Amino acid sequence: MSSTTTISIDKLTRLIGTPRCPVLIDVRTDDDAAADPRLIPGSIWRRHDQVHHWVEPLRGRTAIVICQRGQKLSQGVAAWLRHEGIAANVLEGGFAAWATAGLPAVPEAKLPTRDEQGRTVWVTRTRPKIDRIACPWLIRRFVDPGAVFLFVTPSEVTAVGERFGAAPFDIEDVFWSHRGEFCTFDVMLDEFGLGTEALRRLATIVRAADTARLDLAPEAPGLLAASLGLSRMYADDLEQLEAGLSLYDAFYRWCRDATDETHNWPVKKAASS
Repeated sequence: MSSTTTISIDKLTRLIGTPRCPVLIDVRTDDDAAADPRLIPGSIWRRHDQVHHWVEPLRGRTAIVICQRGQKLSQGVAAWLRHEGIAANVLEGGFAAWATAGLPAVPEAKLPTRDEQGRTVWVTRTRPKIDRIACPWLIRRFVDPGAVFLFVTPSEVTAVGERFGAAPFDIEDVFWSHRGEFCTFDVMLDEFGLGTEALRRLATIVRAADTARLDLAPEAPGLLAASLGLSRMYADDLEQLEAGLSLYDAFYRWCRDATDETHNWPVKKAASS
């Protein structure tokens, strides 16, 4: 039964992937995490017994705490966070209930090595257009909300990745890149286990716009036009990325919630009586 300090799986699934999603904190024990080394999309793993060390960055935010079954560990951590003035809820049933429901979970082994602050670091070419904005959006919303993205001269992407511990993406001859007819966004969906209906629909639009196959999706020309427009509005790649996140937020919500909705103007006037 839900309480004022818990959240249901159904409600959490509606929040994940949106910019208003709370911070998701996985506090499973080492043994439980080793038994199923996956993460609920967008969550970060933290030790429950070190909450006083990692609480500070959460101030001013809300949190959802996840343990194996939604019992003592998540209840205790959430209570500690509330003591510190941070609004915190517990996921009902914990990770076990999420997994039993067959919902997407991200394999930790697929993620690049994290830096000292627990962030994944990625590097790609400067002047992003489509895939190089879509992939960071996917990572920030579903994989690692704190991920760092480095945009560098194309010829230096691999070397920068090696020197700075960053995973190169959307360049030739690296793991995170195009495969056959699929673009990097498609590859990330598959590797991260994020093949929901809404994300698959979005992937088709991204692939169509990114690979000049606009016939694959009627929405693709709109994404292409908006992406090229953004690239001309912003000289700074990181500013363009921040603007592009909102663009993909909108496309994702359309893919998830609004594909059957239409709009027409002017509305037909009622017939005169």
